[in-house]
Amino acid sequence: MINTTQRIQSLNTHFFATLEAKITLLQKDGCDIIRLDVGTPDMPPAPHITATLSKAASRPDAHGYQNYRGTPALCQAWAEMYRRIYAVDLDPEQEVLPLMGSKEGIFNLIQAYIDPGDVVLVPDPGYMTYRRATLFAGGEPYAMPLLPECGFLPDLQAIPRDVIRRAKLLWLNYPSNPTAATASVGFLTEAVEFARQHGLLLCHDAAYTQVTFDSYRAPSLLAVPGAQEVALEVNSLSKSHNMAGWRLGAAVGNSQALNALYRVKANADNGHFLPILEAAVAAMTGEQDWIRDRNEIYRQRRDVVVQALHGVGLACTLPKASLYVWFAIPIGWTSAAFTDLLLEKAQVSLTPGPVFGERGEGYIRLAFTEPLELVTEAMRRVVSVVGGL
Repeated sequence: MINTTQRIQSLNTHFFATLEAKITLLQKDGCDIIRLDVGTPDMPPAPHITATLSKAASRPDAHGYQNYRGTPALCQAWAEMYRRIYAVDLDPEQEVLPLMGSKEGIFNLIQAYIDPGDVVLVPDPGYMTYRRATLFAGGEPYAMPLLPECGFLPDLQAIPRDVIRRAKLLWLNYPSNPTAATASVGFLTEAVEFARQHGLLLCHDAAYTQVTFDSYRAPSLLAVPGAQEVALEVNSLSKSHNMAGWRLGAAVGNSQALNALYRVKANADNGHFLPILEAAVAAMTGEQDWIRDRNEIYRQRRDVVVQALHGVGLACTLPKASLYVWFAIPIGWTSAAFTDLLLEKAQVSLTPGPVFGERGEGYIRLAFTEPLELVTEAMRRVVSVVGGL
């Protein structure tokens, strides 16, 4: 058998693949595992979205290849949603590029800009794809520590000058996966000015901006004056509209960066299935009150989790957004060991913090993506185990 490339060999087995194997073995032994590890919405999209998909799929003309840039109606729908929710004006022809989910956009954008030796500034802890895509391109990820005393925001001024000189991209993600932290318009403004000063492309992963609680509204980076001159935002319908498996997203903002991303996409895929595109238009332009109701369900789950953790002395903040609670583990444990303990003793599956970077040590991510009764039962089990330590 011929050898794989060095870049493939440099990538470790994905954590969730290993976790799946472990859970499968436990389930074969009769264990009732509650999965709070993966951030996949458990509720379906609104009925008008799936109805649009079903109707479109029955048309004989709906099954051919589609344009890499989607349809004009889709790009217009993204632009209208940005204007309605974020007060951001986008040119649907020049400043919107549909994606097969935000992960694809993140990966391919890095391939478009990074040569061997180039640096990408990535959050630590942060979504794994920023780092992995950089390594795949032969680049060097530079970890920006996200510390609790800084609200899990990076200290941009602390990045060494020799690193900045070699850097091309700066990735931010707010609301954050995994920390659930949020960023103010003031911080985003600072980031735009930092990118402008140092000639960086500022990239914002905005996958969770519509999963918010308690009257909080997450801003778009592009709402910062002048942001579109130096920045691009990646968004997704996976979390906002419960369409994770549909693989629908968009990159919006700087047209030059979008054209670079488009050149990679044009060599890597052939566009979406047309009925999915039409359903996406329905998702963004149709009735939206169900999202508020969905977020209220998430809020109830969040409150159960936070109350239970606080009750046994595990520190966490009350998230204003995202699908996650990021909590500190007891002293004397590692994140991996404590996660294994909860899996084996409580039969609750969570994600250890170091999966998201070295600065994740000492923390665990919990995704409240199961029905309230299961989340409540999971926390009862966790409390029982922690209380017995």
